[in-house]
Amino acid sequence: MSIRKLIVLVGPTAVGKTGIAIRLAKHFRTEVISADSRQVFREMEIGTAKPSVEELSAVPHHFINSRSISQACDAGTYSAEAREMLDKIFDRNPIAVLCGGSGLYIKAVLEGFDHYPSIPAQIRDDIIGEFESQGLPWLQQEISTNDPEYFEVVDRNNPQRLMRALEVIRFTGKPFSGFHKKERKVLPFEVVKIGLTLDREILYQRIDSRMDEMIAKGLFEEAKALFPQRNLPALQTVGYQEIFDFLNGKHDREEAIRLLKRNTRHYAKRQLTWFTKDKEIRWFSPDDWEGILSACELNQAK
Repeated sequence: MSIRKLIVLVGPTAVGKTGIAIRLAKHFRTEVISADSRQVFREMEIGTAKPSVEELSAVPHHFINSRSISQACDAGTYSAEAREMLDKIFDRNPIAVLCGGSGLYIKAVLEGFDHYPSIPAQIRDDIIGEFESQGLPWLQQEISTNDPEYFEVVDRNNPQRLMRALEVIRFTGKPFSGFHKKERKVLPFEVVKIGLTLDREILYQRIDSRMDEMIAKGLFEEAKALFPQRNLPALQTVGYQEIFDFLNGKHDREEAIRLLKRNTRHYAKRQLTWFTKDKEIRWFSPDDWEGILSACELNQAK
């Protein structure tokens, strides 16, 4: 009898995860759970590079367009919901695919996630006031100094995430990253971790080309429609903040496009920094389908 197996497919943005996830799901006649902290939001369509309508219809996908930007979603919430969905998929099929570039979300599913303490309003208000008076560089420095591990992987241009981390640090006296459970729990399924990678120059070319495609599809128009809600936590992210700054008159359209590409490349670099620390990941080119499939099929006949 086949044991339950979770294929975890990771890698930087634009490397080709969606296409491989769909091929794997088709091959094993199973379903895909998205581990992307932004694709979960319905209103963020173009800027999150969601799978196309055709791709979504090719195999069942979960946690894409499942929330509104007005609804909060963090790694702990995602972990609990994703594990529930995994149980349902395993009732139908011994194999499931978890695919995405949000390392913290994937870690939460596989290792658990401690709940953060309730933060007193005064601490939150003090941090907001300091951020408003001293700006993003001050906030970045606070996290870099007090929690360098988290600073390595966080979206450094996302003040909401940085302030949330600083709240926990100030209230508990412990690094935000320390709340990730250190004791790995025994999972009721086997895990196979596959990483996709490309030469950096090729990856960066793909990122730039993808951004050009997004702009052609209407990324600036999408961001403009979301501009009135720009302070929501879901929108504090690469791909929207640069256009919000343009709409606020901070820079022109050409500079916004340059920053979109640069910041997305920086984001991809942080993703790789996170994933390359995991020695259980086996790395492949997205073109090496036979190698990827062979790695996924190992021990399948147990």
